[in-house]
Amino acid sequence: MNSFVHKTLVVQLQAGDTDRFSVLAHLSYDTTDPFAVTVVFSHDGRVLARWQLDREMLGDALRRPVGIGDVRMRPESRGMWQELRMEFLGDARADGGRHHAVVFAWAPAFAAFLRETYEIVRPGREEVHVDDFLADVIAGG
Repeated sequence: MNSFVHKTLVVQLQAGDTDRFSVLAHLSYDTTDPFAVTVVFSHDGRVLARWQLDREMLGDALRRPVGIGDVRMRPESRGMWQELRMEFLGDARADGGRHHAVVFAWAPAFAAFLRETYEIVRPGREEVHVDDFLADVIAGG
């Protein structure tokens, strides 16, 4: 049984008041952390940001606005184009504000990725092996 799903998508990044530009979003899902989806954004071989997202929240965001705090997502429609809008708030800047970026992705591509994750761990069937985690923590891992 496969325990890992990976997909790379081209998404549009909008930082501040700038126009959108294309970056890569590397999505990964590993059954060792069944509640999380990792997204690594990169451009020209450089990692721009890495975020751990809640898989259930990501699925909900395809249908309705979700999130408070540092990550907010919602579906958006631009004519026939269905997008997933992801807003990320980062570390504080020197001027007292916070770094802020908005990513727009083709929603059907995210939905396809999530369907692949559901094939290996159905929603509601996630298991956390607390004993293994605690043993790792105690061992200093």
